[in-house]
Amino acid sequence: MEWKDVIDNPVLAELPFKIELNEWGKIEMSPASNLHGMLQTAIAFNLKLLCNEGKAFVECSIETTKNVKVADVVWASASFYSRNGNETPFKEAPEIVVEVASPSNTVEELINKKSLYFEKGAKEVWLCAEDGSMSFYNAAGKITQSLQCPSFPKVVQA
Repeated sequence: MEWKDVIDNPVLAELPFKIELNEWGKIEMSPASNLHGMLQTAIAFNLKLLCNEGKAFVECSIETTKNVKVADVVWASASFYSRNGNETPFKEAPEIVVEVASPSNTVEELINKKSLYFEKGAKEVWLCAEDGSMSFYNAAGKITQSLQCPSFPKVVQA
């Protein structure tokens, strides 16, 4: 299955789940809780407020070496947009990619996604725990705060 097939399918559009394609082209779905959505919104709002000259948004599809993954939140610079426009899915990762943990995500899944986003050019990958605490990573490993958006809080309030 191709990502365009997922996007164009009216039945899939009505499902209340986050949909991704695994490396074999099979659909994977994760149920989203209200807390998950509130954390996504808080992160996107803070990114929009604290990072200049770019766009923050939720549910960003990115073509990876293991098919299409959908990041919970991203921030992309104006330069990223001049290269990629509104392409769906993006062939490269925006500068900041954020995954929000939920009961349906294992730590192993999030760590695997982190490496996929770095392979596609992300400068930082952030992980948000269910309590709103943030962990920041660059390609070299864990960092104490974001270098791309240094004033981003270490805990977000849903």
